[in-house]
Amino acid sequence: MKRHFPSLHVEPAQADEFLEGIFLVRVDRAYYRWHPQKPFFILSFTVLEPKEFTSRKIAGRLYCTQKSLWKLNWFLRDFGYDPDLLGRDEVDEKALLGLTGILRTTRKSLAGRTFLNLEAFAPSSEWEFISKDAREGVVAGGSNDLQLHAD
Repeated sequence: MKRHFPSLHVEPAQADEFLEGIFLVRVDRAYYRWHPQKPFFILSFTVLEPKEFTSRKIAGRLYCTQKSLWKLNWFLRDFGYDPDLLGRDEVDEKALLGLTGILRTTRKSLAGRTFLNLEAFAPSSEWEFISKDAREGVVAGGSNDLQLHAD
């Protein structure tokens, strides 16, 4: 039996189609993955702003090693994670779902592979204060030098 799949012959999207820039995002998925040297959270975000990228997905890792806990803490605080859970040093995957905030992404190459780096975070309340030029500087597959600073 033959089956027809439209666009099957089309080349898949290039791996370098990472969205780089500053985005207002919502956490859609969060999974903890244990690893002997580098445990991490896999986070999946949906872009809310800029409008031309609405509903696009961004995924990345936040490591949970002693050396990188500062970045996980930064993410949790800026995205409005429950302060009681944070005060008890607890991260509940379900409590992460639906959190919103500002995310700056960059591309990082390591051992010949390219990854999307979750570079910086800010509370969603600061979205209007980020320069319009910075918000419009989103690049699909390119690199940029955007700063996550208010005007």
